[in-house]
Amino acid sequence: IAKKLNTEIISADSRQVYKGMDIGTGKDLAEYDNVKYHLIDIKTPGDNYNVHQFQTDFHETYDKIKANQIILCGGTGLYIQSILENYAFTSVPTDVELRTALEKMSTEVLLAEFEKYESDFKAIAKTESRKRLIRAIEIGKYLSINNLNYYLKKPLNFIVFGLNIPVETRRNRISERLKFRLENGLEQEVKNLLISGIKEDELIFYGLEYKFIVEYLQGKYEYNVFQNRLESAIHQYAKRQMTYFRKMEKDGHKIHWINGLESLESQTQEVIDVLKKENS
Repeated sequence: IAKKLNTEIISADSRQVYKGMDIGTGKDLAEYDNVKYHLIDIKTPGDNYNVHQFQTDFHETYDKIKANQIILCGGTGLYIQSILENYAFTSVPTDVELRTALEKMSTEVLLAEFEKYESDFKAIAKTESRKRLIRAIEIGKYLSINNLNYYLKKPLNFIVFGLNIPVETRRNRISERLKFRLENGLEQEVKNLLISGIKEDELIFYGLEYKFIVEYLQGKYEYNVFQNRLESAIHQYAKRQMTYFRKMEKDGHKIHWINGLESLESQTQEVIDVLKKENS
């Protein structure tokens, strides 16, 4: 699609920002084939990176790209959603003590607590789940005693596309891809990261592939057990990922679902046709 549109790609993947984490994060950079990409290999493993930093990097990059259209592509739903919904309060720090207290309260009490704090945030806060409600109270309380230097970027015009693949096909593709990764250096990549000085507990933080391989290297599993557990965990993660995007859709983001069983040419053409229709 990027080739057809003669445009560039901004990655929305929370792990592909890290150098040296290539196979485990599925960068597949050889497939870009001269398409210019951004926000991949910009951090060193061990460095902190979060949604607020991603937003800053995204907008700086977006403003520099001289193209009518760009492609934001990746699997980290929160990163994508933060751009689509123009989040402005992601830099508010976590208050562990407050959260612990709030989690003991009923939803009714939490809603009453949320109403206590008046700010610009209140009008856009999402409170439909306990997790979001607690975060909303956390932000509201913070803003009641702190000035937050934030700015809302001008809303972007966007069209969202997703790949729709039958569950069994998705599972088979995941299993085949994992097998390929394990046969083509994933374990050695983890060893190299450990040799470079990344601590085991830090590497475990970077996702399932790294977590399970570190634990395998620690002797917690036999190889077959490790492989089966990792495969099962990735299947579960993919299911949660689809649930996240379906929830985005329910929250009002129209997603054009592309048939993932069609040929790459057909999928690409369908996207181009939708873009032409939406922009006409």
